Amino acid sequence: MDVFSRTFLPAAAETGLATQTVSRHLPIFRRCVGSGDATILVTRCSRPDHPVGGEYLMLLTHRRLVVTQETRVLHRLRLHLNTELRELTNVTWSPDPRSQSVELAATAIDGARERFLIRTHHPKQVWQLDTLLNHAFRTRLRTPRERLVATIGEPPAAARPAAFRPAAVR
Repeated sequence: MDVFSRTFLPAAAETGLATQTVSRHLPIFRRCVGSGDATILVTRCSRPDHPVGGEYLMLLTHRRLVVTQETRVLHRLRLHLNTELRELTNVTWSPDPRSQSVELAATAIDGARERFLIRTHHPKQVWQLDTLLNHAFRTRLRTPRERLVATIGEPPAAARPAAFRPAAVR
């Protein structure tokens, strides 16, 4: 069993998603996410700017954000968003424990601003979701600083003798 399979079902169960819903969306998620990518979050969400667009299911992994849409009338599934986290810009989220929701907004690589509203069952889950989003978008997306590990042919800095400076003559 691969990493995605081991982490997807527990993450979906943690948010209280029905097994039928998860199994309907799973083939789309499987096509978008690699087998070695661990699932951080699977949850229902809505789009505040498109209230009649149907239901959405969001999958957040360490590398990707995938959102599927299910139409209301025919219950057809379609892929709404599939992007790597590093391709998202201007990612913001607003936790609101009073309304028990978190609004996530990000600009996709094509320039479209995407907004999603994630509702939770309890105010404590709002802060858990805030922590997950912070981990996914702030701690993992730091730009890697260049660092010099070793240069071939040069001894390490600690092994080099101190530079010889002749004493000043008076």
